[in-house]
Amino acid sequence: MVLSFALLIAGFILLVKGADFFVDGSSSIAKLLKIPSIVIGLTIVAFGTSAPEAAVSIIAGIEKSNDIAVGNVIGSNMFNLLVVLGVSAAIKPVQIKGQIIAKEYPFMLIATALLMVMSYDSVLSGGSSNVITRGDAIILLLFMGIFLFSVISSALRSRRESIESGGDDIPSYGVGKSLLFTIGGLAGIIIGGQIVVDSASDIAVRFGMSQTLVGLTIVAVGTSLPELVTSIVAARKGESDIAIGNVVGSNIFNILFVLAASAAISPMNINEQCLTDLLILMAASLGTYGFCVTKKRVSRAEGIILTVVYVIYLAYAIIR
Repeated sequence: MVLSFALLIAGFILLVKGADFFVDGSSSIAKLLKIPSIVIGLTIVAFGTSAPEAAVSIIAGIEKSNDIAVGNVIGSNMFNLLVVLGVSAAIKPVQIKGQIIAKEYPFMLIATALLMVMSYDSVLSGGSSNVITRGDAIILLLFMGIFLFSVISSALRSRRESIESGGDDIPSYGVGKSLLFTIGGLAGIIIGGQIVVDSASDIAVRFGMSQTLVGLTIVAVGTSLPELVTSIVAARKGESDIAIGNVVGSNIFNILFVLAASAAISPMNINEQCLTDLLILMAASLGTYGFCVTKKRVSRAEGIILTVVYVIYLAYAIIR
């Protein structure tokens, strides 16, 4: 048991540090290739911080541990919305730009709604079970392609007047060091993800916990540490675009790529607990959107409310 916990912690350290090196290395490569920094911020940084979720869920899909894969995505998205954004706003109110409200956040709501529709087979199509099939996975991946095309096209169109999204802070290394950081970081993410899945599954069995609960709590919080650290640092520096963009971009990536890739590898059964959690996630997404729209910012008080809501949800998930 002690060994399992030690391996879990080691796996998380590998995930977080691997993601850190991966983001630095890939961002440096993009800068060397003279890719606009706003594109780097909206794609590499947001998706790079979701690399641990991708590693854990895809490996879980390969090993048929679908409950961990689904729980990890739902739990991570819940953590991003309620804790990452909540804590960031509690530190310093997060200003929300019109583009996020008009385009990217609604796309996140569409992705969440799409996942709900695909998950409720027993209700919508009268099926005997709720499964995200390979066909569903392909549809999700197509939406991911549409999102990427939209983000990159929009960024390139507004290149001259774009806010740099932290571009001045993007490290610039030589080609060799950039490749080393990128490949080494990716290796750390993959190995760390493997260790986390194996040790978390072992802990679940020993404690009699369900894989869903482990995915929603231990794994989801652990793999969301890069988002939390990135957004807190961004909030302290007054970089609201990075804080909210990181959350929205990561949540879209988690559903349209991470979950889709897992389901493409192995069709995923959705249990009743996950269906309930999806409803809660949708409610949290709509509630947070309400905060964003009203005054085009998330205030300190609203940030505290979001964090408290997550604590209540976590207690409910554990008691359940």
